[in-house]
Amino acid sequence: MAGGWFNLEAAAGTIPETQFFEGDSAFKSLGLSRTTRLYGFIGCLIIGFVLSLLGAIVLFFGQLGIFAVLFGIGTVISLVGTGFLIGFLKQIKLMFKPVRVVAAIVFLASIGMIFVAAFVIKSDVICLVFVFIEYLAYIWYTLSYIPYARAAVTKAVGLG
Repeated sequence: MAGGWFNLEAAAGTIPETQFFEGDSAFKSLGLSRTTRLYGFIGCLIIGFVLSLLGAIVLFFGQLGIFAVLFGIGTVISLVGTGFLIGFLKQIKLMFKPVRVVAAIVFLASIGMIFVAAFVIKSDVICLVFVFIEYLAYIWYTLSYIPYARAAVTKAVGLG
């Protein structure tokens, strides 16, 4: 197996084509292979996580504005990473399907509200409330891709 254990090109017969590698990716015109697109996705995910983590560290030192910028950019870079897999247009279409439109709007609005809380209201508590809302909306949004996951979660927390 020339290329190592993570050679997706060689393993094409064993890794099924999924919706994440179908159609036109935003970067397909650049001729990126499936492996390169996966590396791009993982890279954006890691960069987004690191920026969000750095934001949390500077918030600990009282730098609310820097936190909002780092956290917001980290979240957006993580979202951009999915463009490597499915493309931006397909991602937007999937985000605004009726089953997940509310979660997507709350998620995107909470990103904006983190900036409002940091730069207009200048409240770290309200900023953290919107971070919490963002995470809840993202979890709810993600659960919409897993059959019966939302029903299981609502039942598990006693709401269903």
